[in-house]
Amino acid sequence: MSFGLYIHWPYCARICPYCDFNVYRARGADDGAMVAALIQEIKSHRARLGPRTVETISFGGGTPSLMAPDMVSRIIEAAGVFDIAPDCEISLEANPEDADRLATLIEAGINRLSLGVQALNDSDLKALGRAHTGDQGRACIERAAGLGVRVSADLIYARSGQTLAQWRAELTEALKLPVEHLSLYQLTIEQGTAFDRAARRGVLQTPDSNQAADFYELTQAICDGAGMPAYEVSNHARGPAARSRHNLVYWTHGEWAGIGPGAHGRLEEGGQRLETRAARRPADYLKRVRECGLGWDETSVLTGAEAAEEALMMGLRITEGVSRAKIERLAGRKLDSNRIADLVAAGALVDEPTHLRLTARGRLVADWVAGALLA
Repeated sequence: MSFGLYIHWPYCARICPYCDFNVYRARGADDGAMVAALIQEIKSHRARLGPRTVETISFGGGTPSLMAPDMVSRIIEAAGVFDIAPDCEISLEANPEDADRLATLIEAGINRLSLGVQALNDSDLKALGRAHTGDQGRACIERAAGLGVRVSADLIYARSGQTLAQWRAELTEALKLPVEHLSLYQLTIEQGTAFDRAARRGVLQTPDSNQAADFYELTQAICDGAGMPAYEVSNHARGPAARSRHNLVYWTHGEWAGIGPGAHGRLEEGGQRLETRAARRPADYLKRVRECGLGWDETSVLTGAEAAEEALMMGLRITEGVSRAKIERLAGRKLDSNRIADLVAAGALVDEPTHLRLTARGRLVADWVAGALLA
């Protein structure tokens, strides 16, 4: 089973109105105390888990490109308490306004950059609360590509007021930039965000379900035609080597230690799958690490049914699908063959000798398919 480390850096220069991640304004933050706590938690995980080979390390957030490169280097070095795979993917999320720092972050040990471009036109970037311009986003991609590391870019579509023609032009342009991976996310209004409040007031308009499906299908067609097909519902790559190995840990029911405020983890202990979540507020997280060595605020053992549901919902997201035998082993029962046949007949599912996988139509209703299989 693959094993990775997720490092959550909770600070941002500003909070985007669509974001519901565990993030905080960076003003007055004690970066040194946070780095020390992250390092301590890595060491505590090693003491608890014993030997593991780390195949991926992912710095997410928040905005980890705000971190000083020496802090990134120290955390990577601390991960050496585990065995680090020779080809370990070490990824970091970066904003285009931090483009001048990319080279030193790579010197610190980063070998994959995920760039939060989000849009290529200035008016939509402003509406999304982003600090950079479209030209800065383009220039950041060009700069990152010239540094000899793997480069991915994030874009948000189905934005307020966006037309299919506008998205076609924007995505076509993005595919001509020197990226080998695109994460293409439909704008989702998350509860409690500024966009949620704007939508409730009627100020923000988003596509209905039929329009959203049109955006999704157009996205797949354009990317397929450009040689960057989807390997997961929202992620596209120019070949297997360009795929996000860390995210594949999640999607293939791997094992990872979630480190940092609010970070979630999944660990295998004694034949059971443990779900962990660290304290969300940075001050609470720091206190937990000081007292316990780990930032955990909540832990629970997943039942077989819960583990099966999670493995199915995540595994169906990738194009290869999920092992039917694995889901049945986790669930402790056989899947309903009649229900599978109904989903196949509805054009939502493909039943292969060993795997179940979604069709293009099924990807539009992935969660519903997963729910139906385990009902």
